[in-house]
Amino acid sequence: MSINLENAVVVITGASSGIGQATAEAFARRGSRLVLAARNGEALEKVAETCRGLGAEAVSVVTDVTEAAAVRALADKAKAFGDIDVWVSNVGVGAVGRFEETPIEAHEQVIRTNLIGHMNDAHAVLPIFLKQGRGVFINMISLGGFAAAPFAAAYSASKFGLRGFSEALRAEVADKPRIHVCDVYPAFVDTPGLRHGANYVGRQVSAPPPVLDARRVAEAIVGVARSPRATTTVGVVTTATRLAHLLAPNLAARALSRFLAAYFKRAPRAVESDGNLYRPSTDAARIDGGLRSPHRYSAPLLFGLVAVAVLALAAAGQRANPRRRLALGSRHRLW
Repeated sequence: MSINLENAVVVITGASSGIGQATAEAFARRGSRLVLAARNGEALEKVAETCRGLGAEAVSVVTDVTEAAAVRALADKAKAFGDIDVWVSNVGVGAVGRFEETPIEAHEQVIRTNLIGHMNDAHAVLPIFLKQGRGVFINMISLGGFAAAPFAAAYSASKFGLRGFSEALRAEVADKPRIHVCDVYPAFVDTPGLRHGANYVGRQVSAPPPVLDARRVAEAIVGVARSPRATTTVGVVTTATRLAHLLAPNLAARALSRFLAAYFKRAPRAVESDGNLYRPSTDAARIDGGLRSPHRYSAPLLFGLVAVAVLALAAAGQRANPRRRLALGSRHRLW
């Protein structure tokens, strides 16, 4: 199935910066009609102006996706354009810190935004899709939907939950061939998101390279909207992480925890803050976060993930061949 995006009505939440902004511009270049949503009205209007400059119709609607009524109002405004063809559920926040040192209110807000917010999106638009008999709902998840992120427990819970929600919703509409629930899982992306997030670890937070250009993720989203498919991963790190977690989830999580703990020990100090958990970021309307460098590549992280996968494969082989395992002796066991 291929969908013509010219004049298609596309709703994008979290459109005021980063992946959301890049996605808005990518759809604008295809001639789509855009309904852009976020909490920061000023930044959102700047993005809408850019999209109009690219030749697209675009309106901005200040929306907090944690409020179900606000999301329903967003859907009603989008219907003024006509049938809603695509809904990109893109809002996401984060809080970095040890679980017990992060306020429980912060954990709750991450879940409320990253999981309940996406459920609010789906709950508002799915009845519209069912009435139309068609529509594409795209959930922006991340590699965090495949593997736990130590020092970001609520973020991990939200992304694992979001993946489960998508799978359940996809099963419910399986008998509706023209209604699609699609997931996108990018690796680390160069956006202002890390800078905007809550910081309870007291250290500067960054992403290990290779870091993706948000525009590449946006093109993947456009591709999914044009030709819907259930799962799309973006970046080799996502593929490696998914494999490592599939084969040895506990080992992969421990390896990442050690990596992060070592990083935070040497990272420059930073002021602890709630970031954009409870209020919009003030420096939005930016796609890039300044994290990319063509000369930086996190070999230790990527090789570590590959090593975890290799060890897990070897262990799986040992378990599948008990005679060989006994012959090798217990001292050669991998864990």
